[in-house]
Amino acid sequence: MSNTLKPQLSDAVKAAMRAKQSERLATLRFLQAAIKQKEIDERRDLDDAEVTAIIEKQVKQRRESIAAFEQAGRTETAEQEKAELRVLQEFLPEQASAEQVDAAIEQAVAQVNAEGASGPAAMGKVMGLLKASLAGKADMSAISAKVKARLNP
Repeated sequence: MSNTLKPQLSDAVKAAMRAKQSERLATLRFLQAAIKQKEIDERRDLDDAEVTAIIEKQVKQRRESIAAFEQAGRTETAEQEKAELRVLQEFLPEQASAEQVDAAIEQAVAQVNAEGASGPAAMGKVMGLLKASLAGKADMSAISAKVKARLNP
């Protein structure tokens, strides 16, 4: 697997430093630290798929924080989290369209039904297939809700 995300991230940090974009720089450094921590923990370099998984995790945390801050009426903090979210999303693959997501769900459901799975086991199998094909390209929590609706009409 190619290893292009880490150098791209490093270049973005340098560009943010030159442009004196302190908020962007802080987000990028935080992301670099998360990647470095994972590399230290596992004692090896991460490839792009693993880096993408870390970015997805950071994006998910930001989305949860935004919802919590907005619910608590802390709009300024929510705006800061949204800015961080936009920076993180720059490093994710191009997002899948709604049609692509729906087609992937239908294909995965058909494959799992052909295998004879049903109930909670089918949900797990469908999500496993979708995670492999849509990783980084769509919000997996939204996909999970769509799959649940599709499996339980």
